[in-house]
Amino acid sequence: MFRWYVINTYSGHENKVKTNLEHRLQSMGQEERVRRIVIPTEQVVETTKDGKKEQSEKRVLPGYVLVQMDMTADALWVVKNTPGVTGFVGAANEPTPLSQMEVDRLLRTQSAESRAKVRAEFAIGETVKVIAGPLSDFSGEIAEINTEQGRLKVLVEIFGRETPADLSFDQVKKLT
Repeated sequence: MFRWYVINTYSGHENKVKTNLEHRLQSMGQEERVRRIVIPTEQVVETTKDGKKEQSEKRVLPGYVLVQMDMTADALWVVKNTPGVTGFVGAANEPTPLSQMEVDRLLRTQSAESRAKVRAEFAIGETVKVIAGPLSDFSGEIAEINTEQGRLKVLVEIFGRETPADLSFDQVKKLT
């Protein structure tokens, strides 16, 4: 019966472990015991100091690899003895399978339809300059940050009064 298990690896060696495991399974005739090997990642959009957006892929679980496998003694031996693998997640010598809900949550971060998370280095009270939109070239102070939507509420001074402006992260840049 195929179930999902979590393999503990050396941090930063997840891709190497995946490649090594695929080769070992094939060379030892155990490829029918493992359906999938997944390194959970998510797309993150970071705003740099100069206001540019950079998209990158971040590991959701550094140091871990998910494996969908039929747990037999031979398959367990092949996986455990793969270079870079430190063991399975579970009690003592018994690997614990993941629940379907955990698998769905982890694999959803992998799926193409998941939106890239936006991450920016902004703080409330910080002064920013608007670089796009109708308020371009105005400066203001950040009053609110909504990281889920990638938006800021910036208090911009217009005609001597502070006016709140709802802007996206890519419409502003930090003043240094």
